[in-house]
Amino acid sequence: MHADIALDGPAGTLRITGPGLPDVELVRAPGTPPDAHTPIGTRRAALLTLTVDGAPAVIRPSRGRLLRRSYRVDVRAGGHRYRLVPCSYAESRLSRDGRRLGTLDSTGDGRVTDDWAVEPTPLDLAVGTALAAAFGTGAAPWWETAGDIVGELIAP
Repeated sequence: MHADIALDGPAGTLRITGPGLPDVELVRAPGTPPDAHTPIGTRRAALLTLTVDGAPAVIRPSRGRLLRRSYRVDVRAGGHRYRLVPCSYAESRLSRDGRRLGTLDSTGDGRVTDDWAVEPTPLDLAVGTALAAAFGTGAAPWWETAGDIVGELIAP
């Protein structure tokens, strides 16, 4: 299975398609300015609309602060709970209903590299690819982020 990714961050649109895959669309509310740190342009759930194979789905990105887990993104789609959460500087771990599926890597450029621990279903592949492309993957550990904040505060 292969996912085709169409990401337009400034417009706030993402579409995942591919043979045998459910279509996934994520759209930022029209007229809202994009933030500079998120490929889809926001982490505010109220500004995002997610559909999976034409059906509405629930998406809840966390705010993205100090801890890696604060960058997690939760989705309810197709009767499953998906979570994408950073596990290293570059990668994030995807799980379905609490079961690890694999790791994804995306710098926010509309490309996603995956490494599956188990054979993904078409829904797993489509939703995971959408989350990685829309929000990017990976995060620095808390101690490094805290050090950066302290450094900014004491810099002349």
